[in-house]
Amino acid sequence: MSAASPAASGIDPRGPRFGAAITSVLLLVTVGLALVTPLGSSAVERLVEPAALLQLVLVALFAWGAFAGIQRHPYGAVFRALVAPRLAPPSEREDPAAPSFAQGVGLLVTGVGLLLHLLGVPGAIAVSAAAAFVAAFLNAAFAYCLGCQLYVLLVRAGLVGRRTA
Repeated sequence: MSAASPAASGIDPRGPRFGAAITSVLLLVTVGLALVTPLGSSAVERLVEPAALLQLVLVALFAWGAFAGIQRHPYGAVFRALVAPRLAPPSEREDPAAPSFAQGVGLLVTGVGLLLHLLGVPGAIAVSAAAAFVAAFLNAAFAYCLGCQLYVLLVRAGLVGRRTA
C-alpha cells in the first residue's frame, strides 16, 4: 500500500476561493467604514470605531488561517458543510501550505493597518484593507492568489518550505 500523494490529501481549491469571497466583502465594508469615520482622538476611541472593530475581526480570522491552518479556518468548515456537498468532487487538490501562508500575509497587512490606526495614522485601515481587498478579490474572482504566488517564489528561493539534507 503506497502513501497518498500531497495532491490527493490536499484541500479543495474552491474552499479558499469561497473564503476569499467572504473576506472580500468584509474588507470592502471595512474600507467604506474607514473612509466615512473620523479618526478618534485616543487609542481607545480609535479601537471602538466600526472600521477598527471589523479590521480586528479580520485580523483574528487571518491569524486563525495562518496559525491553525487553512483546513481549520471557519470559512473552510462552512464550505465543507454547506457548499462542497452541492458541488462535483474537485478535479484536483492543492497543498494547504500556500493558502495558509497567504493567510499570514493577510494577517501582516491588516495587522499593520490596525496597529498604525491605533497609533493615530490617518487612513491606515482604509489603505491596508484596500490592499487586502485587492488580493482577496483576485483570489475569489480569478483564482489568482497573490499570497500563494509569493509563497512559491519564497520556496524557489529557498527561504521557506522544507529543506533537504
